[in-house]
Amino acid sequence: MNAARPSTAAVWLSAIRPKTLGASLCPVLIGGAIAYHDGVLKSALQWKLVCGAFVGACLLQIASNFANDLFDGLRGTDSGERLGPTRAVGGNLVTPRAMSVALCITLVFAAFPAWFLASQSGVVFAIIGVIGAIAAVAYTAPPFMLAYRGLGDIFVFAFFGPIAVAGTRAACDGAWTTTALICGLASGAIAVCLLATNNLRDRVGDLRNGKRTLAVRFGARFGRVQIYICHAIAFVVPIFAVVVLQLPPAVMLASFIAIVFAPASITIARGRDGAALNKNLAMFGALLYMYGVAFALGMWIGGTAK
Repeated sequence: MNAARPSTAAVWLSAIRPKTLGASLCPVLIGGAIAYHDGVLKSALQWKLVCGAFVGACLLQIASNFANDLFDGLRGTDSGERLGPTRAVGGNLVTPRAMSVALCITLVFAAFPAWFLASQSGVVFAIIGVIGAIAAVAYTAPPFMLAYRGLGDIFVFAFFGPIAVAGTRAACDGAWTTTALICGLASGAIAVCLLATNNLRDRVGDLRNGKRTLAVRFGARFGRVQIYICHAIAFVVPIFAVVVLQLPPAVMLASFIAIVFAPASITIARGRDGAALNKNLAMFGALLYMYGVAFALGMWIGGTAK
């Protein structure tokens, strides 16, 4: 007996991939918390700018998810044999035309927070918005197909890490600080954990369809080590920030959260594979949310430096 077709709302909610949106929230929370600590998050406008950074990052991530669903579906990468959730286009739940329209609409909406940030904080945010939009689509769209060339990890690390954290901090007063760039390594590393786990799970199907992720290029062992190291980076960054960058000790709450979620990378290092990695994906998704909250809470407890 065939499984019942999910509702239209459920299909589109799944296509948005809400469990992964912590990759957008985490760096904005970290960047906003650094702005608070630096004493530049005071006015209502500055709070709106931080919110604008989150909305823009979130919309670009959703656009990337839609593009991934569309182009992987058209290429046959998201076949019925995939080990993860059924994708909208690949599972014939949404037509390519409908997904294309949704992608375009999302990109149009993403232009509004980019315009707001650019109008208040400088043209650099318009440039970041344009590059982010291009990267979101080029991640799987021809001719670039960044994910198919093993370049996805680099872009995910940069855009959900140092660029997002330092950009959120800079939106408040225009200052791109070393502290924000370094702290951004943590959110970028966790986002890579999420991506690399997905690629590790799907490596057999990806190889068959010409999607040469790092797990395909260098093998499962490389993918497992990559995830373990990135998780370790997330643990170490708050400690470094306290000892070297003089951030409040309470920021190490984020390191504690990284320890709590250590089983996510330990089980992978010990050989967990296949569909069982869906549990690890859920854990890394939750880690992104909780890590950002813990970092921000630690900054709030520590108060402002000015």
